[in-house]
Amino acid sequence: MTASEEWIDLGEAKELARDLEANGLVKEIVLKDKRIALSYRDGAFGAIGALCNHMGGPLAEGRMVGEALECPWHYWQFDRRTGEAVNAAHEPLASAGGRLPSYPLKREGDRLWIQIAGETPRVRPNYNPGHPVGRDPERAPGRLRVLALSTTVIDPAHPRYSTSEALLTSALSRAERELDVETRFLRLADLKFRHCEGFYSKSERACTWPCSITKMDPQDEMAVVYEALVHWADVVIIGTPIRWGSASSLYYKMAERLNAVQNQITLRNRVLIQKKVAALVITGGQDNIQAVAGQMLSFFGELGFTFPPFPFVAHSLGWSAEKMAANMEYVRSSEDLHQHAYELVERAVAHARVAVG
Repeated sequence: MTASEEWIDLGEAKELARDLEANGLVKEIVLKDKRIALSYRDGAFGAIGALCNHMGGPLAEGRMVGEALECPWHYWQFDRRTGEAVNAAHEPLASAGGRLPSYPLKREGDRLWIQIAGETPRVRPNYNPGHPVGRDPERAPGRLRVLALSTTVIDPAHPRYSTSEALLTSALSRAERELDVETRFLRLADLKFRHCEGFYSKSERACTWPCSITKMDPQDEMAVVYEALVHWADVVIIGTPIRWGSASSLYYKMAERLNAVQNQITLRNRVLIQKKVAALVITGGQDNIQAVAGQMLSFFGELGFTFPPFPFVAHSLGWSAEKMAANMEYVRSSEDLHQHAYELVERAVAHARVAVG
C-alpha cells in the first residue's frame, strides 16, 4: 500500500459510537492538517470537512438535523456523509450551497478507518447578488437630508399621543419649511424586524454586514433602518420615551441589530457611518434623562456619528410627579419645548453642513 492509499485507524468503532452518541452525534477531529466532522447515527459513521462552505463556521459545534450537519453560524446544512448541501437555508444568499469534502470510511473487525487521500473536492456555493444595503456608502448629491427616528412603542391599530414623537414631528415639519433640507420620518413601530439572535456571540465573524438576519430573511425590515442610517441621512434625530429609567425597549431592539454596523469597524476597520450627525429627543413621565442621554450618545458615537453642541432636548415631570395625562398636555401645549426641539434640529443641520462640506 502506498502512502497515498494509507488508511488511518480512528479507534474501536463501538467506543467511537458511544462517544458520539453521548456528545451530540458529531465531533471534530484533525488528521494531517485536515479538520474533519466525524458523525454517527443509526449504526453508520460519516466524515466530511468540518468548515462550512459559507463562512467557515465549525460544523461540529452545530447540530445534526436528520442526516445533515447544520452549521451553528447561519444554519447551512450538509449531508453528513457526502458533504452535499441539502437545504435552502442559504437562500437568498446562494442559488446552490455547493459540497464539502468527504472522506472514505471502512470498518475492519471492531476498528474504524479513514482514508485522507480519498478526499473529494470542495465545491463552492453559487452566490446570488448581495443585499443592496451592503453596498459601499456614497453620499448622493443634493440637499442635506434629515431623518427623524421614533423609537416609541405604539400599537398601529390603537394609536396614542406620544410626547417624543410629537416633538420630532413638529421639529421636522418646521425644518423642512425653514432650513432647505429633505426630511423623512421613520417610526420603528411600523416595521417588522426580528430581535438580534446572537450571531456575534457565536463568533465575531458570524455577525455580518448587512446583518445575518437581513441577508437570510427578505421579510426582515431592519433593512429600512440600515438604508436610512448608512446611506440616506446626513442628520438623524432619535426620539425615545423614558421607560423605567431607560430608553424604550424598541430602541434597544434596534440598537442590538446595529451591532452589524459597529462590528465592521472592529473587524475590518470599515467605517460605514462618516460625516453624519445625531441628536436626541427624550421625554417621559420619569426622570433619569442624563443616564438615558449618556447611553445613547455613547452608542451612536461608537457607530461613527458626531453631535452638535447641546445634543439633546429632554422633558420629564420627575419621578414623584408621574401624572401622564398632565405630562402629555404639558408637551402638547408647550411652545418652548417645540421651539427647543426645532433649535436642536437647526444646530444639527448647521453641524452637518460643516461635516458634509
